[in-house]
Amino acid sequence: MATPAFEEIADAFVFLDDWEDRYRHVIDLGRAMPPLEDALKVPATKVTGCASQVWLHPEMAGGTFRFRGDSDAMIVRGLIAILAALYNNVPVAQVGQVDAVAELGRLGLNDHLSAQRSNGVRSMVARIRDVAANG
Repeated sequence: MATPAFEEIADAFVFLDDWEDRYRHVIDLGRAMPPLEDALKVPATKVTGCASQVWLHPEMAGGTFRFRGDSDAMIVRGLIAILAALYNNVPVAQVGQVDAVAELGRLGLNDHLSAQRSNGVRSMVARIRDVAANG
């Protein structure tokens, strides 16, 4: 149940031969993402459980889920961009049905992220699901 934006990322990963190229691509995705305004980097948008500073700002309108995010670590910004591609424009009621672990596994991220980064991704996914479920 991946979005077209996520499928585009998955297709790009198929053509990247090794993990270093994929890692660079993740960083490039983060660089291309607009930064979150400082006014939105507040305790309410900060994600706990991440080694880096991470903020996710949800926006739900018309029954559709979206979020913008930022981090002080470039690789994490890239992971946020990937999660945005996975979750943005999904109907709010379907956010909990997105299998982020399986979708990220298609990219090989589960095998190449440190334990701390993997925990951080799980924390971001949990925040996304919680916000979508509870408004």
